[in-house]
Amino acid sequence: MAMARRVSQVMGLANRNRNISFKSLDPPSPLTHGIHVFHCPDAVGIVAKLSDCIASRGGNILAADVFVPENKQVFYSRSDFVFDPIKWPRHQMEEDFLKLSQTFNAISSVVRVPTVDPKYKIAVLASKQDHCLVDLLHGWQDGRFPVDIKCVISNHHRGPNTHVIRFLERHGIPYHYLCTTMENKREEEILQLVQNTDFLVLARYMQILSANFLRRYRNDIINIHHGLLPSFKGGHPSKQAFEAGVKLIGATSHFVTEELDAGPIIEQMVERVSHRDNLQSFVQKSENLEKQCLSKAIRSYCELRVLPYEGKKTVVF
Repeated sequence: MAMARRVSQVMGLANRNRNISFKSLDPPSPLTHGIHVFHCPDAVGIVAKLSDCIASRGGNILAADVFVPENKQVFYSRSDFVFDPIKWPRHQMEEDFLKLSQTFNAISSVVRVPTVDPKYKIAVLASKQDHCLVDLLHGWQDGRFPVDIKCVISNHHRGPNTHVIRFLERHGIPYHYLCTTMENKREEEILQLVQNTDFLVLARYMQILSANFLRRYRNDIINIHHGLLPSFKGGHPSKQAFEAGVKLIGATSHFVTEELDAGPIIEQMVERVSHRDNLQSFVQKSENLEKQCLSKAIRSYCELRVLPYEGKKTVVF
């Protein structure tokens, strides 16, 4: 009898449990990555206000870089953070950082959400040498650069069966061959082709862009050249350097300005060479440096790591 009552009690408990409803727990929203860069006059409390701006909306700073030059009274920062886009919508984020920039009279305040904001639209200019152009195209294909390549422009004709042309045709990227002369650099046509781009990349483009072109284009232009300048100018600089027996070679990526090859530097790389290198290995090492240096400069620029500093310099976080 006691056993029967215990079974009845257990069955009753089981029946009551069937009627209990459990509220389903919604999975948390996936966090999104954001980047903010800030340039303003130096003042007390900037870092605290930046942190509070992000934390007050439920965001979390993953990494932060700050640079305050000695005796300059100017502040630079770059913050990587994650946030819930439901709790902090993109338009609200823009408003919050705008208020912050107004508080500190910011020279520049830029926020970017890579997975939400449009990719950078770029055009690539190249001449005969393919190594930087091919590396850039393959890096774009592999997703290393958050860019859309609108077109490739060159003063060198490439046949339909060349690797570059086949690649561009496969991916639907226009190739424009513009034959240049000393009298006509085809800058009017280039300006038409690069309208609505965010920046240009000179992937070993061996033509000098005029001051008029730079003023009319207005956006940034990133260039790459070997790090042998100014010692070995003119044609075949690698051959000149090899014959001179140099022990250190390099590459420099910089912004284009009216002063030839003297714009603010974004990235530089060096490598040792020795008496064991022949001309072929010497050139190969030099070209590899140029590819790596240009690639790093483009990534740094797209990740908002490059800020102007004192006109001819850059801060690169």
